[in-house]
Amino acid sequence: MSPSMLVTVVLALSTLAFWQGKRRAFALSRQASTTRMHSRPGYYGMLTALWCAVPALVIVVAWQSASDPILTRIVMDGVREAKGALSPDQLNLMINDVRNLVSGSIYSQNVDPVLQLAAKRYQSMMHIGNMAMAVLALSTALGTAYYAYSRIKPTLRARNHVEMAVEILLTLCSTIAIFITVGIVLSVLFESIRFFQQVPLTDFLFGLKWSPQMAIRADQAGSSGSFGAIPVLTGTFLISGIAMAIAVPFGLMSAIYLSEYAGPKFRATVKPLLEILAGVPTVVYGFFAALVVAPLIRDIGLSFGLSVSSESALAAGLVMGIMIIPFVSSLSDDVINAVPQSLRDGSYGLGATKSETIKLVILPAALPGIVGSILLAVSRAIGETMIVVMAAGLAANMTVNPLQAVTTVTVQIVTLLVGDQEFDSPKTLAAFALGLLLFIVTLVLNVIALYVVRKYREEYE
Repeated sequence: MSPSMLVTVVLALSTLAFWQGKRRAFALSRQASTTRMHSRPGYYGMLTALWCAVPALVIVVAWQSASDPILTRIVMDGVREAKGALSPDQLNLMINDVRNLVSGSIYSQNVDPVLQLAAKRYQSMMHIGNMAMAVLALSTALGTAYYAYSRIKPTLRARNHVEMAVEILLTLCSTIAIFITVGIVLSVLFESIRFFQQVPLTDFLFGLKWSPQMAIRADQAGSSGSFGAIPVLTGTFLISGIAMAIAVPFGLMSAIYLSEYAGPKFRATVKPLLEILAGVPTVVYGFFAALVVAPLIRDIGLSFGLSVSSESALAAGLVMGIMIIPFVSSLSDDVINAVPQSLRDGSYGLGATKSETIKLVILPAALPGIVGSILLAVSRAIGETMIVVMAAGLAANMTVNPLQAVTTVTVQIVTLLVGDQEFDSPKTLAAFALGLLLFIVTLVLNVIALYVVRKYREEYE
């Protein structure tokens, strides 16, 4: 039985256990005329289902995590006996070949018979292990379900047990999320340290030329190996600034109109249509920017005698601004609607007009949420890749002219990690340094926004 089928069977058994536990709780509640049930019948059913599913799923997860290392070690012991002493590189290569044979990724007939035998042995042991795991998991599920079913009685605190299990699950999920975040930061940090061991930190932070092509041979030309991040950061901030100059005014004004001026029918129609912009794939925006907006900007610029590149920061920034309008408008609209009506009534009672109320009362009260929406839009703009690749190009030009081609941090990260590269080379490690720099910039923006939110929240609470 495959693991996916086994999980399906366990979930089906837990569903059956839920209904049986709930049914028994109902029966006991009818019989016990003098003693009240501590919890509702649904809690007893949920407790039975948890006892049925959780131990069995733990067994499945444990086996799936430990089976491959154990089986690989057993199989490779036989390969070592047949092949003799092997270096670590040869051993790793043979392990990959065996795994490819097991998965069916190798179709050549000229395969080492020893590896074929090892793959067959691996498959045989894996089949036996899956069958043993299925028997053990199903037996455990039935046994623990019967144990929980037999313990159902009026004094059993089923609700407390279920709530404790849910609390443990939520704590586990939050802990995993924290560890994942810490792992991502540490992995980027360690690889960045390796990069800075080869390229000085000052050259990276203050260098004015970005050309990460490294020479493979001593006589190779055209590979300067310059890692100055200033041009890349300039392009990132330029495109993001253009995008925010479009998204913030249009998004905020749209939110104000929809929440304060528009009627219910108009709001119910326009707001979903506006939010559709957030669901359009970024590659569609990229095609639109490259095929429509960029040529239009170039033609308009030429009509005024301006030199406009075929790939410009202005084209990417305009289309990116249109894409992130819903991030500002939708969240700001929700925040403005959450402002208490008493503030509006008090302002009107003092003689303020609708526009004065919006400007002097509603917007300051909703400012923390508006800042949060703008911060989300900024993060979205900084992290965008596809539109920049298709509309702004890959040239790391040190310019603030929006009519010229520029590049961004995310585009360079993708470019450096695409293709067959040496992982220890400065060219590849530069992607991690850029990622760390982008992380620090985003962190600074978060700190600033948090300060603004805390300041105005204390003023209006």
